[in-house]
Amino acid sequence: MASTLESGLTITPLSAACGAEITGIDLGDALGADAVAAISSAWRRYIVLVFPGQDLDEAAQLRFAANFGRLGTRSRPTDNRPEGAGYDRIMLVSNIRKDGKPIGSLPDGEMWFHHDMCYVPVPHKGTFLYAIEIPDTGGNTRFADMYKAYDALPPALVEKLKGRTALHVYDYVMTGKIDIDRDLGNIQHHSQPIFVTNPASGRKALYVNRLMTARIDGLKRGESEAILEQLFDIVERPEGVFEHEWTPGDLVMWDNLCSCHARTDFPTDQRRLLRRCTVQGDGPLRENP
Repeated sequence: MASTLESGLTITPLSAACGAEITGIDLGDALGADAVAAISSAWRRYIVLVFPGQDLDEAAQLRFAANFGRLGTRSRPTDNRPEGAGYDRIMLVSNIRKDGKPIGSLPDGEMWFHHDMCYVPVPHKGTFLYAIEIPDTGGNTRFADMYKAYDALPPALVEKLKGRTALHVYDYVMTGKIDIDRDLGNIQHHSQPIFVTNPASGRKALYVNRLMTARIDGLKRGESEAILEQLFDIVERPEGVFEHEWTPGDLVMWDNLCSCHARTDFPTDQRRLLRRCTVQGDGPLRENP
């Protein structure tokens, strides 16, 4: 049921898993303290917020994101970015090609569930993605509520995994596991707690994902792989996932500590262009506050 706040914002929940739509605001305007507080409260509650019908250039998108933390910088080396130089805070997510090469990152097809930048010591806490061009079908973003995933774990498994960490590895692929027997020296990787407490809410979330979580530290490979598959299946249960169908002008912000996300496939002959920025985390992830 939709609710209208004193600030003039209308908040409409979008699924039983997570997600809410917020209307009654122009994100291109400078926001007052009341609006920022209302959005922050909704973000803590719903994890994923959708703002339809926005008209934002890069500067406006960054200005809006900066209300919720220090703007993040990209971890991908400058000489390995399809966008070229000058894209330290902005990433283009696009399959559009110029001279046969994509103008943006993550260009084509499906992408498995993942947390943004879980493979660095301090992951970014929030992502802000703005839709510019969208295909007629597909290319949807699916969000898994990791609070619900944690709550769905068998008690014996929670007890077994308390205090453990898992290795996250990313080599810019979108599906498929990386071979962790290879030399990881030139590949971004870092171990994070399997359970994390989100400082914004004080709630505990599961922190593993199918694309980037490579192993549970300290367990034999067979046992690690079996447990991770069990965890991934719990994360990806339909009842715990909200799927957003993009429309040009949508700005979606999500909490990376208590959600992970995936992308559905889409036609290769249809253009897709979105613009992404992030806000930095407040410190290393911790299982207990």
